[in-house]
Amino acid sequence: MKKLDEEKIIALGQNLFKHPELGYKEFETKKIITDYLKSEGLSIGDECFETAFSVSIGSGHPHIGLIAELDAIPTLGHKCANKKDNNAAHACGHSTQCAIMCGVISALNKEKFKGKVTLFFTPAEEYTDIKYREQLIKEKKIKYIGGKLNLLEKGLFDDVDIFIHLHAMGENQYRFSLNTDLGGFIYKRITFKGRAAHAAVTPDKGINALNAYALFNSALNMLRETFKEKDTIRIHGFISEGGQTVNSIPERVVYECYVRSMNAEALIETAKKVDNAAVYCAKALGAKAEIKNKPGYLPLIQNREISKFIEKEMLKVTGKEEIENEVPSMAAGDVGDISIFKPVVQIGYGGFSGIPHGKNFMIKDENLIYIDTTKVLVNSVVSLLKKPETIEKIVKEYKPRMTKEDYLAYINNYE
Repeated sequence: MKKLDEEKIIALGQNLFKHPELGYKEFETKKIITDYLKSEGLSIGDECFETAFSVSIGSGHPHIGLIAELDAIPTLGHKCANKKDNNAAHACGHSTQCAIMCGVISALNKEKFKGKVTLFFTPAEEYTDIKYREQLIKEKKIKYIGGKLNLLEKGLFDDVDIFIHLHAMGENQYRFSLNTDLGGFIYKRITFKGRAAHAAVTPDKGINALNAYALFNSALNMLRETFKEKDTIRIHGFISEGGQTVNSIPERVVYECYVRSMNAEALIETAKKVDNAAVYCAKALGAKAEIKNKPGYLPLIQNREISKFIEKEMLKVTGKEEIENEVPSMAAGDVGDISIFKPVVQIGYGGFSGIPHGKNFMIKDENLIYIDTTKVLVNSVVSLLKKPETIEKIVKEYKPRMTKEDYLAYINNYE
């Protein structure tokens, strides 16, 4: 590998970290990145879904896809929060993904290899700012909440053989992680509808929507004993609307939640149980429950064969004891949906302080984050491209977990 322009990569990362934007609003982020890529002699490819774009080098096969996420997440109190955009901050480290992958594609552009590498910059991985995204869907600017789902539906990933992704880790003793499978989730917005009445004079004339929610919440707690530990099911949410006025029986209560699992079948089955609990607990008190479901992300199952190449490169910059391996996480990402169809890895990298999604999440070790991680990925891609027969074998042995038709039916009809 030719020498990296380390200062330029770090400067890019610093700039992006200070300019956070929420999903489908990453316009300044996109400009910063495209200016960098053009300065490196790279041409911008497909542009779609407000801010998504790609850059490719080489041609033909094997075709390796790289992924970097553009968006930030609302993080109240973060010192780099964008107060004009719902306190968006890069408290999940996506800005560092972009800087690293820019360094990777720039370095690969100076290498000689057979095949093709495409770097996809994807918007809106964080499942947030829902009302804004629902408006974009109404305007037909996007079809789905999550960024990669739109690119999947459009077929932009179809020609790629394997994918390499990466994600920041929180503050811990490890420098890198491998083979961390992720959970999936379904988003729910449950509206309990009762009847308002004067809370002191005629409470008997009302139907208390908050009581309907409370009964439902008790039912959720009772359901938990039916969950199998191997499925790692989680249900968590919050009341986004809890009533209208203290002096009235609450007529409308809105509960938003995720149902999570490492098992896609258990995820869908549990979501149905939650629906039944909401409907019948509401009915028991004379109220109604209206449920709006949105498919979140499906579980990520990492490809262990690709990981072997990456581990070899990690061991050139650190010891085996500093690589976390085979530790699943209940976190989710829309990269999981890609893994339904293609062999995918998502490596983790350290160098941060604070808690992911927290106001204290900050860059701590720029050399580890930007330079060591870039070197690992460049050398991993080069090593893989030198063994096209191995990539061909990985692709041949990979069994998609859904057909494209079944997948589209799932994300289009799960409402």
